[in-house]
Amino acid sequence: MSVVHRLAAGWLLDHLSFINQSGYEIRGSSAYPGGVFPHESVTSAGDCPPAATVAAGFSSGDGSGPGPGDAIETEGEAARMRYVFRKEFFDVSQPHIAAAPEEPLWQGCPAVNFFFHCFLILQKRKRKCVFNQGELDALEYHSKVRRLIWEGTSQLVQEGLRSGFLHRTAAERGCGRSVVPGHVACGLAELCAMAKQFPAASDSDHQAVQVLEQETSVPEQDLLSCVTENSSNLAKIVVLMGQKYLVPPKSRFLLSDVSCLQPLLNYKKKYDIIVIDPPWENKSVKRSNRYSHLSSWQIKQIPVPALAAPGCLVVTWVTNRQKHLRFVKDELYPHWSVEPLAEWHWVKITRAGEFVLPLDSLHKKPYEVLVLGRAQGDTSEALRKSEDVLPVPERKLIVSVPCVLHSHKPPLTAVLAEFTKAGAECLELFARNLQPGWTSWGNEVLKFQHIDYFTLLQNE
Repeated sequence: MSVVHRLAAGWLLDHLSFINQSGYEIRGSSAYPGGVFPHESVTSAGDCPPAATVAAGFSSGDGSGPGPGDAIETEGEAARMRYVFRKEFFDVSQPHIAAAPEEPLWQGCPAVNFFFHCFLILQKRKRKCVFNQGELDALEYHSKVRRLIWEGTSQLVQEGLRSGFLHRTAAERGCGRSVVPGHVACGLAELCAMAKQFPAASDSDHQAVQVLEQETSVPEQDLLSCVTENSSNLAKIVVLMGQKYLVPPKSRFLLSDVSCLQPLLNYKKKYDIIVIDPPWENKSVKRSNRYSHLSSWQIKQIPVPALAAPGCLVVTWVTNRQKHLRFVKDELYPHWSVEPLAEWHWVKITRAGEFVLPLDSLHKKPYEVLVLGRAQGDTSEALRKSEDVLPVPERKLIVSVPCVLHSHKPPLTAVLAEFTKAGAECLELFARNLQPGWTSWGNEVLKFQHIDYFTLLQNE
């Protein structure tokens, strides 16, 4: 499981362990399709836990999922190869920006007046202009959640240090800021843009879902026109435009942009959990041109009401701009008939248990916001059948060492399980990776499934 510790304040997660427990095993005959070879050899699989049912309590098609027994070879069965996510992508040993001497989490919350602290920063930087309204709103919000984040994170870090999951010496062993490995070019978003030029399929030719078989090469048009499903207990390799992607067991995905969502609606599933990570418009996105953004109006057009089951738990990732947070709570959720319930925070720490950025940084914060709500309607009937479903707490922390790859969010499978019914159908919108037991959609939905992000272990 991805949860290392669970306290009243929230959860300490192990993102890397979650990925490697997702069952990335392939039968020997398919382990090297089209000349795929590992980047490095690992003589033992001791560092990789056995495949486990990470989506316990969540629906996985026929109700079964990858389990520890799937990793055991039987007599006469082809050998299985196991892939693991490259651990250097989670090698965050030191903060990106060094914190002030009084800020290590294990030393307790400093009694510093936050606004006085901001004034000192401005004086030190000799900033001539005053705060604009957006910055003032952000400062006010931060002053309200600062103690909650500090104290809750401190408690979870202390547990992580006591158990050995976190190590204070990790910062000493590290050699500065983690180096991001080379960019893996895949062109998924460009392919989705090109797909608009494909001839539209008629209703009679419509196929709602295609199931991955042994063949690994799938025509681009097939991937873009219907939901693709891996219903087996083993991973599959998909070859797309000459690039190879790992598809975990019991997962489903649709590769398309926001203008081509109809195949997801044709899939005719209603979801009990919908996680959304919109490409919010902001200045850094405009400058970097890293990915296209959507306007608030475009985000409102996403057909969440048509995809949500009664009582669906809707979770939206929000940047630290108060404009976006207000939009989600005051406009977006009411437009979707979703009742806002809670604001949680994802707090990013190093392997030594420090914030990756100073908590009071004026430029960027070491946390992001999640807004949780429930789809309105006949929710009592939907939740009545599951007496174990708990009410959603107003405040919770999700603390983890972040992936150095941009926008690779932590898994929410385990932390959301207790707030929805058993056998829940789960959907992620604007996804960049796949999860067992989930349906994922986005124009970069296979991005972090690229085989170059993984290492192939030698057969045991």
